[in-house]
Amino acid sequence: MTEDGLNHADGKAKAGASPASSRGTGRPGLPGTAAASAPRWAVRVVAVGLVLAALNLRPAISALGPLLKEVRSDLGMSGTVAGLLTSVPALCFAVFGSLAPRLARRRGPVPVVLAGMVAITAGLALRPLAGGTVAFLAASALALAGIAVSNVLMPVVVKRWFPTRIGAMTGLYSMGLALGTACAAAVTVPMTEALGGSWRAGLGAWALLGVLAALPWLVVLKDPVSRRAEPAADADPGADEDGPAGAESSSPRPARESARIRVGTSPTAWALGIFFGLQATAAYIIMGWLPQIFRDAGVSASSAGLMLAVTMGMGVPLAFVVPRLATRMRHQGPLVVALGLCGLTGYAGLWLAPAGGAWLWALLLGIANCAFPVALTMISLRSRSSAGVVKLSAFAQSTGYLLSIPGPLLVGALHDAFGGWHAPLLLMTGLLLAQTVTGVLAGRDRVIEDGR
Repeated sequence: MTEDGLNHADGKAKAGASPASSRGTGRPGLPGTAAASAPRWAVRVVAVGLVLAALNLRPAISALGPLLKEVRSDLGMSGTVAGLLTSVPALCFAVFGSLAPRLARRRGPVPVVLAGMVAITAGLALRPLAGGTVAFLAASALALAGIAVSNVLMPVVVKRWFPTRIGAMTGLYSMGLALGTACAAAVTVPMTEALGGSWRAGLGAWALLGVLAALPWLVVLKDPVSRRAEPAADADPGADEDGPAGAESSSPRPARESARIRVGTSPTAWALGIFFGLQATAAYIIMGWLPQIFRDAGVSASSAGLMLAVTMGMGVPLAFVVPRLATRMRHQGPLVVALGLCGLTGYAGLWLAPAGGAWLWALLLGIANCAFPVALTMISLRSRSSAGVVKLSAFAQSTGYLLSIPGPLLVGALHDAFGGWHAPLLLMTGLLLAQTVTGVLAGRDRVIEDGR
């Protein structure tokens, strides 16, 4: 079955496939159809690798927060540098993530994801050896670079290896991402204490997860299909890579479509990039400031921490359900609106009774955070081809993470300027309304190959 044929077979789950997309080319080796030509064991190993990679993509960030005080004290890190650490991940995701399409075209997504896992592992292993701030930041940047390219290529792997199970596999990946984030935040301090109390041991231990996450990708490289490079957007994907050189496609349509992808001029791509950035902004604000909002309202520090864990933990079960629901919808706008209403209700609660209904607000904000797996799912749904998903994923995530950088800083500045949380909550509400509007636009039944 061809890439277009597979997308047609997924028609009940995939919104936006035009009638023309069901015309196959008769080439099993087209990008996006690795599952059609790869052995079954390789597909299963990729599925395992997808989950382990997801678990490995956030501990470098979320494990640092609980030990930041000890890291600053030991390395002599200034408050300014420590504050910038909250923005460095988004900046690295934007900068290094933009390199992923070029790397995938040259080497293929599987080798690049493997390189990403190696970079994360190396960064996590080197960070405890840092003798100063510069070395610590350099090791962190190495890990974040690996996270960035892997972030971009995860939707590509899903599209290429599981084209008829986009919702289920995106949900599985998103669930692993949420679980890795929550576990790193919750386990790092107890693990540090069990290892003798040194922050270096506590942070360095996460490199073991990096080694584990790299193993499946190393194994799957034994299959020749996994080493197949992604075609450039202007290349003819109609040539069968398993057939004789110069073999011609039975249909020139995929080549024409791929050649005309101009992701930077697509209204859908821009809507998705802005939606991605605004949901990331909301997530970073909640992770950084929600406990302080609760504590300022009289909630104890331990309870505030548990409430944040509830907020982040909601992503574990819901991240598996929400993408599957999204793929069954022709237009994902109603789902975006429902999540936005949950967030708006949570913000209203923080304004009116932050302590009285704290657990409910934490729960609602956790549901609203599931805009992230919706955004990942829409990346896969808004393009017909694997090459298109590579470009759209890089564009949406790089644009989005750049947009997310100032959000948490603005919230802190408004809190200092007005001496309370009403002004920041107004900003957060405005951003959430904009997120909902752009999410509705990004969720429309269309694909970027059509120039829309």
